[in-house]
Amino acid sequence: MKNFKALFFLLSVFSIQTNFAQAWIPDNGDGTYTNPIIHADYSDPDAVRVGDDFYMTASSFNCIPGLPILHSKDLVNWKIISYALAKQPPFETYDKVQHGNGVWAPGITFHNKEFYIYYPDPDFGIYMIKSKKAEGPWSEPLLVKAGLGLIDPSPLWDDDGKVYLVHAFAGSRAQIKSLLVICTMNAEGTVANNDEVMIIDGHESEGTIEGPKFYKRNNYYYVFAPAGGVSTGWQTVLRSKNVWGPYEKKKVLEQGKTSINGPHQGAWVQTQTGEDWFIHFQDKGAYGRIVHLQPMKWENDWPVMGQDLDKNRIGEPVTTFKKPNVGKKYPIENPATSDEFNLPKLGLQWQWQANSKIYWGFPTSSGYLNLFCINSSKDEKKIFEAPNLLLQKFPAEEFTATTKLTFNARLDGETTGLLVMGLDYSYLCLKNNNGKLYLNQKTGTFDKTVSETETKAVLVENNTIYLRVQVKKGGICSFSYSSDDLKYLPIGTDFVSKEGKWIGAKLGLFALSQKVTNDSGNVAVDWFRITK
Repeated sequence: MKNFKALFFLLSVFSIQTNFAQAWIPDNGDGTYTNPIIHADYSDPDAVRVGDDFYMTASSFNCIPGLPILHSKDLVNWKIISYALAKQPPFETYDKVQHGNGVWAPGITFHNKEFYIYYPDPDFGIYMIKSKKAEGPWSEPLLVKAGLGLIDPSPLWDDDGKVYLVHAFAGSRAQIKSLLVICTMNAEGTVANNDEVMIIDGHESEGTIEGPKFYKRNNYYYVFAPAGGVSTGWQTVLRSKNVWGPYEKKKVLEQGKTSINGPHQGAWVQTQTGEDWFIHFQDKGAYGRIVHLQPMKWENDWPVMGQDLDKNRIGEPVTTFKKPNVGKKYPIENPATSDEFNLPKLGLQWQWQANSKIYWGFPTSSGYLNLFCINSSKDEKKIFEAPNLLLQKFPAEEFTATTKLTFNARLDGETTGLLVMGLDYSYLCLKNNNGKLYLNQKTGTFDKTVSETETKAVLVENNTIYLRVQVKKGGICSFSYSSDDLKYLPIGTDFVSKEGKWIGAKLGLFALSQKVTNDSGNVAVDWFRITK
């Protein structure tokens, strides 16, 4: 009987783990894939191949740790393996929440047996970090070019030993935009010189042009650059036999008659078998900028992306297509979502809203995550500005997130719960009120200032509770709770999730207090599970 129970338990665990991985699976298992390859907010993706391995990074803005590093063997199945930025400088700035600021579109390359990431902070300039291994450790950020509004850097180590950097400008800081410039760098790539040459003024025909990626092929210099706006644009490619130009240009990918809006900004990668592919994002509102993969080939030294179904010589995104040929078949993998908290470290799916503090919480060796009720905002209604929110990306168009937690409140007014965060946000708030626990839904809207509404609270008899949010198409969120993980009771009203500042909506956990004292209550989070 004991053996039967053990077998039943193992089968149940396997079933649960299998279910966790099914929120979004791009690999169809038959040699084809379906876009997006990642239905999560990895905006402004850039990628590089090293041997038989592909590595991707993306913008992280104010979310810390920043600069996620993802790994794949076949360009379809990806997993998070590390972050390149443990804390974001300047620390006195990013110890506080900076919605929409921080790490904008990065560029990743591999040169002289090292990984390099150049990333922009529009308020400070262009930084560089490097590592011999993608898993890290990564060097401390080095400011290679200071200046307001310098964004979207991409380096090029030329065949003759010269080094260049292409970048764009953020009009909100620089007061100029839709321009791409190239400057030189020193041989080590640690100093970008102030010798910029403009290679295109996008005002003339591109509307907005930004996000450049720098390549060289067949003695042509190429700059791949998204144009026309984040959600409405296309992919433009510039080419020249001279690094300083003049550059020809061509539109190579557009929405056309497909449902994939704004197919642009991404990376050209080549497999070890010689195939060419293009990774790019699609802005999907509350879901963020999700990641697509397009087949690519070369004709007359111009890239051709996607499929040219209407024969206008401009590619359109594919939906389902044959997987890249990488020489062999690899197992299905997805970026992490669920976390049982059985390891003495946080899963790589989690990020804070600012540089983390040691006293916000700890993983344990006892099978749970311990979060402390810390006062981090003068106004309890401004959870929007609380840095100690532990969040992860929406992983699919439809999914359910459930968490089991035990609230060990010590002080009156301490709160914990399950949160969906964006410019509009909503959360289940479990609050200690004179020794009794009450649960309700709170919803907030950010429009220069934060305003919150809340539903009538219900008394909770037990300090162990299960909280759930079901996300349906359109980002519609329905909240519920349970005392036994069997019967769930709805609470509050449906909430339509909304993107954050340059990022998609996120969901996760919080533990807060109204007071600053010499002790804090805690919440022991047993698990956090994402199911289809």
